[in-house]
Amino acid sequence: MKFDRHRRLRSSATMRDMVRENHVRKEDLIYPIFVVEKDDVKKEIKSLPGVYQISLNLLESELKEAYDLGIRAIMFFGVPNSKDDIGTGAYIHDGVIQQATRIAKKMYDDLLIVADTCLCEYTDHGHCG
Repeated sequence: MKFDRHRRLRSSATMRDMVRENHVRKEDLIYPIFVVEKDDVKKEIKSLPGVYQISLNLLESELKEAYDLGIRAIMFFGVPNSKDDIGTGAYIHDGVIQQATRIAKKMYDDLLIVADTCLCEYTDHGHCG
């Protein structure tokens, strides 16, 4: 008598790597920061508990707190004051993300900075294309 042992989850090294035990460490995390152009704003996003909209003038203290906790990667999402039909705020020199990036780079040279490149937040119609 012969038994077939269908070990689908062991069929290849790639599959084994994908389903092995995982451990989430703070070094694996990217901290999302929604940056607004208004002053003195630190407002929790209701649909994302613990995640805030932070104004540029409060960004340094937020970055310091995250860095002191061991977070070495952040992702900026821009929330501009003004929007237009082509998303100009996403690529102008003094846009909210561009300013936030300069602040973060000035503070920490070993901080990984990721920037959201979607145009929907910068367009008045809310679409990317």
